[in-house]
Amino acid sequence: MAEEFLSPIDMLLDENNTDNIKLFNEDNQEVEFEQIALVPINEKTYAILKPANEMEGIGDNEALVFVIEEIDDEECLVIVEDDEIVDKVFEDYYKMLKEEGIDVDAVETTTETTEE
Repeated sequence: MAEEFLSPIDMLLDENNTDNIKLFNEDNQEVEFEQIALVPINEKTYAILKPANEMEGIGDNEALVFVIEEIDDEECLVIVEDDEIVDKVFEDYYKMLKEEGIDVDAVETTTETTEE
């Protein structure tokens, strides 16, 4: 039986998915990410993703923020470079953790944005 292909966005939205998300960078190289959280803010969905392998410019305890956007009638993951939005996403993420009874001070993932 052939394995059903799920897009990275379908994988993110599948609450039962535990597999890493595979995306392609600007050099068309595959980059694997661990899904940390989905954070809905103002009718947009943001994904906090941590590189599964060492990535230049990203520390071991850092993660990136992506937003799901529609581009040419197709949903795409776009990296968020606006520090205010990144900060808001992490603020809401930590708030969600607190509501679940998780000690936010123990969470070591920090924000990181890339500059192109």
